[in-house]
Amino acid sequence: MILNRETLPHDGNTYEFEGLKYQDTQVSFIWVDMPPGGSVRLHKHPYKEIFIIQQGVATFTVGSAVLEAHAGQIIIVPADTRHKFMNSGDQRLRQVDIHANRQFITHWLEE
Repeated sequence: MILNRETLPHDGNTYEFEGLKYQDTQVSFIWVDMPPGGSVRLHKHPYKEIFIIQQGVATFTVGSAVLEAHAGQIIIVPADTRHKFMNSGDQRLRQVDIHANRQFITHWLEE
């Protein structure tokens, strides 16, 4: 199976691959392409999430820690850990957010 990014569900700055919709694949991911200042609000998942930073700089809040990550780095967020991120650089943030689950389960913690 070959998929084109443009055929995935698209929401502004993201494309979503939810594994259960594609041959019941056991992993899901979000392809992020976010402008400077863009952000994702505080949330958590009942599984690990792995962020692969491909371009740009992001500021992550993971639990009570604030981390700055840049291209070439990986952030691993444990299950049930509150987290959010923001493109804190001056160029587009391009990253892949891997959800260790066949479907997205997100508990939003702020409006």
